[in-house]
Amino acid sequence: MNQHVPSKPPLGPSFHRLLASSGLANLADGIGIVAWPWLASLITRDPLAIALVGVAQKLPWLLFALPSGVITDRFDRRWLVIAMDVLRFLVLIMLSVAMLMPGMLPEVPVDEFPATLLYGLLLISALVVGFAEVLRDNSAVTLLPAIVPHARLETANGRMGSVETVMNMMIGPPLAGLMIGLALPLAFGLYGLAFAFAGLLVLSIRGTFRSQRPEARHWISEIREGTAYLFARPLLRDLAIGLGGLNAIEVMLLTGQLLYAQEIMGLSSAGYGVLLTGLAAGGLVGGLSGESLIRRFGASVCLRATIVGCLVWALVVLIMPWPVLVWAALMLSSLTGMVWNIITVSLRQRLIPPHLLGRVNSVYRFFGLGTMPLGMLMAGASVSLTEAFLPRSQALAMPFVLGAVLSILLLSGIWTRVSPKALAAFQAG
Repeated sequence: MNQHVPSKPPLGPSFHRLLASSGLANLADGIGIVAWPWLASLITRDPLAIALVGVAQKLPWLLFALPSGVITDRFDRRWLVIAMDVLRFLVLIMLSVAMLMPGMLPEVPVDEFPATLLYGLLLISALVVGFAEVLRDNSAVTLLPAIVPHARLETANGRMGSVETVMNMMIGPPLAGLMIGLALPLAFGLYGLAFAFAGLLVLSIRGTFRSQRPEARHWISEIREGTAYLFARPLLRDLAIGLGGLNAIEVMLLTGQLLYAQEIMGLSSAGYGVLLTGLAAGGLVGGLSGESLIRRFGASVCLRATIVGCLVWALVVLIMPWPVLVWAALMLSSLTGMVWNIITVSLRQRLIPPHLLGRVNSVYRFFGLGTMPLGMLMAGASVSLTEAFLPRSQALAMPFVLGAVLSILLLSGIWTRVSPKALAAFQAG
């Protein structure tokens, strides 16, 4: 007698609209991965000045992550996503128009730290886009469990991750490289338009997505509540701090990769965009196979493997900086990173109460993503400082030396904290 196997609940049309919106937003982010630093490199060749553009874009994760959680829990999360997409569209269109003004873009980049109007506009635009990204991403993460059955969270997060990675790393960077080759303002204009269409897709989702919770209190008290929840659960705390170390290393490697690709590997803007598709390929494979990889190897092994992926990336660039091998190292790092995200995001979405999800996520991201500006500064400063007494080629390798050392230290520090016993105890409690 055949037993009836219950079918999984459908993900639904609202999820697929959110999925498409996320894909467009990440297409925009993928264009930005190449467009921001490439524009900076056309203004100046100073490594620290180039790194500061990335710092401006990621600094809001340190400054605004905690308040964004309070905002997310107080307001309709759907409208917050829409508003932030519209804001980024307006800022990027204005920046692309500014680049078309005569004399704004120099014919030859300066060697020293720039003091030009375009560089100032670039920093301000990156900062505003970064603030919008923080609130948009936190709102979208908390919106997902409101439209997806909890039994399908791993599947939904895996699909979101796959689409995001394909658009962010496989399509966005090469497209940016091609657009930059045609006209730099075109790349930033397309960057903004993708956000506009992403917002329209979220606008088409029906419903109210404001959490039901006790009366609002002072925002500092609400942040304390989210912080207390996180720190009362050691695994969540350790994952947040571990993610902070991991992201600092990853952005340091990625920031160092730009000048290294230009000057050591000899890649053009299009070639650099193609190199970054290794991140896309790994993220796609990780998103599609993450659920089965977690079942086969266990969450503990997968979390540890993410840090090993960073170590491999750094060592390959240092020892064998051939484009094909660097591409493969980027793929491995992205694959393991995607599986890390599936494990940790699903864990938080399933176990954190809905009325606290925005604030706990914001505290988690404060520690996990607020370190990215530090990683970028370390990349730029390590090159600038060592260039005073080392050849340029060796100085450009310093972010990867630091990345390898820090990866080993992080792996040793988090090894027992993400053991199978620690993960099982958290989910049981």
